[in-house]
Amino acid sequence: MKSRPSGPGALSHLRVLDLSRVLAGPWCSQNLADMGAEVIKVERPRVGDDTRGWGPPWVQGEDRSGGTPDSTYYAAANRGKRSVTIDLSRPEGQALVRQLVQISDVVIENYKVGDLRRYGLDYESLCALNPRLVYCSITGYGQDGPSAHKPGYDFVFQAVGGLMSITGEADALPGGGPQKAGIAIADVMTGMYSTIAILSALQHRTVSGRGQYIDMALLDCIVALGGNQVTGFFANEKVPHRYGNAHASLVPYQVFAVQDGQIVVAVGNDKQWQEYCAAIERTDLAEDPRWLKATGRVVGRETLIPELERTMRTRPAAEWIDRMESRGVPCGRINNYKQVFEEEQVRHRKLRVDMQGPDGDMVSTIASPLRLKGTPPVYDRPPPRLGDSTDDVLRDLLGCSEETIASYRKQGLV
Repeated sequence: MKSRPSGPGALSHLRVLDLSRVLAGPWCSQNLADMGAEVIKVERPRVGDDTRGWGPPWVQGEDRSGGTPDSTYYAAANRGKRSVTIDLSRPEGQALVRQLVQISDVVIENYKVGDLRRYGLDYESLCALNPRLVYCSITGYGQDGPSAHKPGYDFVFQAVGGLMSITGEADALPGGGPQKAGIAIADVMTGMYSTIAILSALQHRTVSGRGQYIDMALLDCIVALGGNQVTGFFANEKVPHRYGNAHASLVPYQVFAVQDGQIVVAVGNDKQWQEYCAAIERTDLAEDPRWLKATGRVVGRETLIPELERTMRTRPAAEWIDRMESRGVPCGRINNYKQVFEEEQVRHRKLRVDMQGPDGDMVSTIASPLRLKGTPPVYDRPPPRLGDSTDDVLRDLLGCSEETIASYRKQGLV
């Protein structure tokens, strides 16, 4: 077996074989890559991950001539990986993957239920070759049950899993109705939960000596994400509804129109309520027994909120934010993404990562929020071009000769 890579990252002793595409699986494997794991992304020859073509915008710019550009969507989830092209539909390609499995710690895949079994690349087949293998399958509905065979994208699971029912304005208000989140939250959360599951299985392997199978479903993850809302439903059988930018359990916790725009105010406890009232010079509200406790403010929101709205319209955003922040009241502007990266704190935290692309172009991605002091995230590989490491992996890890690699290319196998 080829030795694992070594480096400064917390997971630099691990090798991950990533057979996934689109977002949930790649998001998971990017987390592992950021922590130092060697991630080998296996893609279809000449086509690659579906999201490579999900543009514009393109990493290399709109007016790039020559070559096939990759989308920024693809770049957002594939930093730190090596791309290898292998045709999994052919026995020779399946054999190459099995060889890679024998020298890997983790396999991540998001094929339809049963697809990889046809190729002999399912968990049962591969764990016979490598009993220490941690194998993570990501599907829409999971590996069993009446819906396991169904396809689905993030949008579907935001609907089916209940998130859209509590997202958006109330039906009676302008623009009311269910809304999806502005990001593919089911995919991203499944990627995050999958990362946790893989790390847990790897930790257990240190005790048991064996890997295990992980069954991850977008439906499960998006339902779990609604835990605080669902637990309330279990308790009182009242179906949660949409509050728009307001909060079901806290008041005021919403958007306010101010003299020159809008800001967010998030009063999370009774002490903050007192400080908020002082900041907006409404001691009458602070002393009113109806509003002293959070429960009273929630129950009486229809009376209280109009009072606050009238006051908030009297001053500009900057003045209100200064007043509230000086008293420890959580608040802020509603930034677009241009404004986000102009924020001093965002700049200080270095949340933008600029990397030199394979063609000399700058590829900008978002820093990992996983800030380990001893083994910080590693940003040593930009999102790979399709097949950029095929020859290196076949030669260095599998021992293929140059003649063999050339033959594979001639056959269209890689």
